[in-house]
Formats: sequence, C-alpha cells, structure tokens
Amino acid sequence: MAAEALVDAVEAAAERIGDHPHIGTTRPHLLRPTFRFLTLSGFPYLIIYNAERDPPEIVTIIHGARNLPPLLWNLE
Repeated sequence: MAAEALVDAVEAAAERIGDHPHIGTTRPHLLRPTFRFLTLSGFPYLIIYNAERDPPEIVTIIHGARNLPPLLWNLE
C-alpha cells in the first residue's frame, strides 16, 4: 500500500537524519543554513529539518512541487 510505503520512507529518512544530521542540503535562498532539506527517496516530498538541534528536529514535510517560500516564511 502506498501510504505504508510513505510512512516507511519517512521513518527511514528520520533515522538517517538522526545518524547523520548534515546529509541534507542547505538552501540559503530559502532558510538559514541551520535548516537542511532532504528529498524523500521514492516520493516527491522534501523533509525540512533543523540540523543544529540535538537530536535534529524535523520541522515539516512538503511536496516538492509546492511554492516553498510562502510555506517556509515562519521558520526563520
């Protein structure tokens, strides 16, 4: 089932982020470098997380086709 695969992918990505907080990329034109972006493997979603927190904090998961700036303005 697709929903279960999505949940599994999010859980796997969260574990990777926890083990390696700097695996995501920075996008300084969108957010401070403390926030990183990781594409969810097999799905068109971005996981946005704060890599400077211990443990890293996932702040949102957004579809990659969305207009990101208006969705991220409150994370600054």
